[in-house]
Amino acid sequence: MLLYIIRRILFMIPTLAAISILSFAIIQLPPGDFLTSYAAQLAQEGDLVDEEELEALAQRYGLGQPVYVQYWKWIKGIATKGDWGQSMEWQKPVAELIWERLALTVVLSMSALLVSWFIAIPIGVYSATNQYSILDYSMTAFSFIGLGVPGFLLALIILYLAHSQLNMNVGGLFSEEYMLAPWSWAKIMDMLAHIWVPMFIVAISSTAGNIRITRANLLDELNKPYVETARAKGVKETKLIWKYPVRVAMNPFFSTVGWSLASLISGTTLVAMVLSLQTTGPMLLRSLTAQDMYLAGTFLFMLSTLTIIGTLISDVLLAIVDPRIRLEQ
Repeated sequence: MLLYIIRRILFMIPTLAAISILSFAIIQLPPGDFLTSYAAQLAQEGDLVDEEELEALAQRYGLGQPVYVQYWKWIKGIATKGDWGQSMEWQKPVAELIWERLALTVVLSMSALLVSWFIAIPIGVYSATNQYSILDYSMTAFSFIGLGVPGFLLALIILYLAHSQLNMNVGGLFSEEYMLAPWSWAKIMDMLAHIWVPMFIVAISSTAGNIRITRANLLDELNKPYVETARAKGVKETKLIWKYPVRVAMNPFFSTVGWSLASLISGTTLVAMVLSLQTTGPMLLRSLTAQDMYLAGTFLFMLSTLTIIGTLISDVLLAIVDPRIRLEQ
C-alpha cells in the first residue's frame, strides 16, 4: 500500500499543475474582466467611471497582459512565496480572506457531516434489520421528504418561524456584538449557541440520503453466504450485524470522502446566503460573479486539490475497511 500511496502522490503533481491551468483559464472564459464588472457596477449606482482609475487598476493587477503572463505571475507567487495574489474586489490578500472564513466553514461542515453519520448509520441499520416495521416506514418517509426539500427552502421556513413565532433571529454564526470582535472564549460560546441551526439544516438532507444508502446496502449484505455462515456458527446477532455486513455497507461513506473534503471549503452556498453565514461559499460565488480572478482561481484550485486528496484518502480507507479491496493490484 505504501508504494501505491507514493505513486498516487507523484501523479498528483502533474495533475495539480493541469488543474491550476484549467482553474485560471475558466476564470478568463466569461467576456470582460473584473474592471468591466467594476465599471458596470459604478454606472449602475450612478457614479462616474474614472478611466484613469481603471487604467491604474489594470496596471496594478496586470489585466492588460496576456493570459499566460498573468497565470505565470500567479503560480510563481504561490510556488515561491506562498502568495495567492491580491483580491481585486476586497483589496486584501487572497490568503487572508480565505483563512478568515475557512475555519468557520470547516467547523460547520464537519459538524453537519458527523451529525449526519451518527444519526443515519444506526437508523439505516435498524431499518434494514427491521424491514417493513413502523419505524422503517417512518424513516423512509422522512428520507423522501429530506431529499425532496431543498436546504435553502428549509432555511427560509426556519427563519420565518423563528422570527414570527419566537421573535428570534437565527441567521448568522455570531451575535452582533461578536461579529467583528477578536476571538475569545465568549465569542466561541456565542458561535456554539448559533451554529446548531445551520448545522441542522445542512445535515438534514445528507442524513436522509445516508439513511437510504445504509439501508439499501445492508439489505444487499444480510442474505449473503458469509452472513448465513456466521449465523450458523452461533455468532450473536448484534455482533454479527455490526462486525460484518455493516462494515461492508459503509463503503459508500468512505468512498465519498473526496467530495466531503471539497464541500468543507465550498460549504452549502445557498443555505449560507439565506442564513447570512460568514463561510466561504458566498465569497466563492461573489468572486465568480465579480470575475475576481485570483480569489476565484484560488478557490477552484483548492476545491480540486482537496478532491484529489480526498479520493486518495477514500481509496486507502476502503482498503482498510474492506479486505476484499487490494490497492496494489
